[in-house]
Amino acid sequence: MAYAQLQKEVEESTSEIKRLRERMPLGAPTVHKDLSLISLILRWSGSDSTNSLQELILTLEASVRIGRWEPKDTVEIAALNLEGSARVFYQGCTELHTRDASWNTFKEVFRKR
Repeated sequence: MAYAQLQKEVEESTSEIKRLRERMPLGAPTVHKDLSLISLILRWSGSDSTNSLQELILTLEASVRIGRWEPKDTVEIAALNLEGSARVFYQGCTELHTRDASWNTFKEVFRKR
């Protein structure tokens, strides 16, 4: 009797494994983010004597491509690299603190500044 029960459980488990394998996307590559590139992003204070906004944007966009970052990562990493008056401006800019604040919005707001 115990053998029959065990056989039944093995068959059920085998069916469940088969069903789960069919649901898994085959050949889907695993994407790994390389966050070590954050150290290459320039600090930007917004003053004329430091790195320019364009340098920040170019470095960040290259790092995004190479590091396979998510679009939301771009805005957050850019914000982390702001200092001085640029950080104060960012903190006071409500449109950059919404859920749908995109990288393009970030660039546009800072270029208008």
